[in-house]
Amino acid sequence: MNRGRSWLLRGGPFLGLSLVVLLFAVQAPGSFLRAYNLQLVAMHSSTVALGALGMTLVVVAGGIDLSIGAVVALCSVVAAKCAGTGTPPLAAAIAGVLLGTAFGCANGLLITRLSVVPFIVTLGTMGIARGAAKWLADDQKVDADPGFLAALVRNVPEPAWLGVGPAVWLVLAVGVLLAFVLRRTVFGVHVQALGANEQAAVLCGVDARRTKLLVYALCGGCAGLVGVLYFGLLRVGDPTVAMGLELQVIAAVVIGGGSLSGGQGSLLGAWLGAVMMEVLHNGCTLCGVRDSAQEVLIGAIIVAAVALDRWRSR
Repeated sequence: MNRGRSWLLRGGPFLGLSLVVLLFAVQAPGSFLRAYNLQLVAMHSSTVALGALGMTLVVVAGGIDLSIGAVVALCSVVAAKCAGTGTPPLAAAIAGVLLGTAFGCANGLLITRLSVVPFIVTLGTMGIARGAAKWLADDQKVDADPGFLAALVRNVPEPAWLGVGPAVWLVLAVGVLLAFVLRRTVFGVHVQALGANEQAAVLCGVDARRTKLLVYALCGGCAGLVGVLYFGLLRVGDPTVAMGLELQVIAAVVIGGGSLSGGQGSLLGAWLGAVMMEVLHNGCTLCGVRDSAQEVLIGAIIVAAVALDRWRSR
């Protein structure tokens, strides 16, 4: 039984994605498997996948971050405002990532110092971040030249030998780095121990406050990077962007094998979960399925993934 559950955790997301791809390859063979469409799927899934990588660390540590979508919007506005004042695009991008990291640190501090559950804290900071984004943008879009950031999120890469857009390779690089941190460092061991049993981890010498602070900071940094990608994609800083992104990100983590009770999760699985949701959306659109039916389908998959998580926990 333990072997079966271990296989389900590791191979389940890949098997699910393979079945979905096979389904649409049969239903829409002339359009779904086209190179351009696959590049489109890879690029559109990159923002959710990048957010899911950061969220995986939080979920493994036994937390949750509902503010990630609002932080993405705030960072996109700040990056656009910086670029609009003549700041080089690279510096504007760094400013967006640093702001996201700082916001993540604020979440970590509020959770650890006030001893309030992460759900409530991040629900409050979600409103703060969204309101700050609208205030900075004067309730309108911020027009600015994203420079090289626009090329970063192109569906068709330049040069063509990249195969997919540079943003996809960026997400993969971040995923490899975070996977190394989670699986091969002392900090990663502390994160997993904290999510599995916080009291036992503290008794074993784990600094719970420091670990949680760093986890939320990394999640915030990923959100800041997503905001920068949105700025490059839309060519504006939009305070209303990424509405509901937090739900997509959490869904990708759960579909990928992450447990909302903490202690386990897979960065590769989270990425596969994000790709699976984009494949579903893309394939249903090509097959003429209504948006309302797509939402019902994705919602049912999320419920099934959570039920599977509860069964696996038992």
